[in-house]
Amino acid sequence: MKLAVDVMGGDHAPAAILGGCKQLLEAPQFQDAELVLFGDEQALRTFAAENPKFASRIRLVPTTEVIGFDESPTAAYKKKKDSSLVRAFEAVKAGEADCVVSAGSTGAILTGATLTLRRQKGVKRPAIATQMPTVTGGSVLLLDSGANTDCKPGYLQQFALMGKAYMERVAHVENPRIGLLSNGAEAEKGNMLTKEAHERLAAMDNIRFVGNVEGRDMMNGDIDVLVCDGFDGNVLLKGFEGAAKVILGFLKDAMYSSLRCKLGGLLAKPAFSIVKKKLDYKEYGGSPLLGVNGGVIKAHGSSDEKAIYNALRQGYTWVASDLIPLIGEAIASTVIED
Repeated sequence: MKLAVDVMGGDHAPAAILGGCKQLLEAPQFQDAELVLFGDEQALRTFAAENPKFASRIRLVPTTEVIGFDESPTAAYKKKKDSSLVRAFEAVKAGEADCVVSAGSTGAILTGATLTLRRQKGVKRPAIATQMPTVTGGSVLLLDSGANTDCKPGYLQQFALMGKAYMERVAHVENPRIGLLSNGAEAEKGNMLTKEAHERLAAMDNIRFVGNVEGRDMMNGDIDVLVCDGFDGNVLLKGFEGAAKVILGFLKDAMYSSLRCKLGGLLAKPAFSIVKKKLDYKEYGGSPLLGVNGGVIKAHGSSDEKAIYNALRQGYTWVASDLIPLIGEAIASTVIED
């Protein structure tokens, strides 16, 4: 199993990316994982020299260009042929690796996935799938969480099929419950897209559709997949990340606000640590892009070593799940109009 790693993607590249790679290589459960590292030659050679015990499990591919967050994604991807991201995608296309893992530009990653790997047969639009924690201890898969800002009802139908396949094969959830993000639980609520999508999803006999779900109920444990367009999904995701950060900050400030709170906080510290871990995006690492011919894991742009390790772990799990054929079967078995 080989993961193609964009060492130069992300706010803290290459140090954080290589640090996450080292953690994966050291982990006992991933001893059969091999990493193909794309990036600055000096950084790669230094990493290899400092970790000679991994020599048989890493391959270094020096590159000379980097796609920045401030560049036009499509233009940069087409122009910078020797960038770490482009070379990583080409490796997966050529069969030299199984999955791309990158914390780089979301737009450039989407461009690489569609131009280089191409969409699976019948897939109208690939979707970014992000796992979120629930109060019951499980997770809910949000898709699309940022790949498609403008959607048609048919896209959302396919997102439901891809989300079902992912939760069954990767999360081992049998017959997952699928909800549709809306501004009310009633079937008649929502905009034109949501209303038509609701009607279509309710008519599908190969998914377990449970109806509309409001954003506040996403994490209550009543659904396994939440379908939406990429604009609303990304707003919901970023809103959750921001709220989690603020709440954890409030708790920290309150714990140090008085001697009594400090003493109580000391006793409650283990509980707070559990909550922090559940809310920390670093624990989830990244989001898979579903619907293309190859593995793609998009890590958060600000990922540190821990987040990159978890993104690589996700890539490993994704490859092991052999999800692409299952998605292909689901799409092929359902006739969907635009």
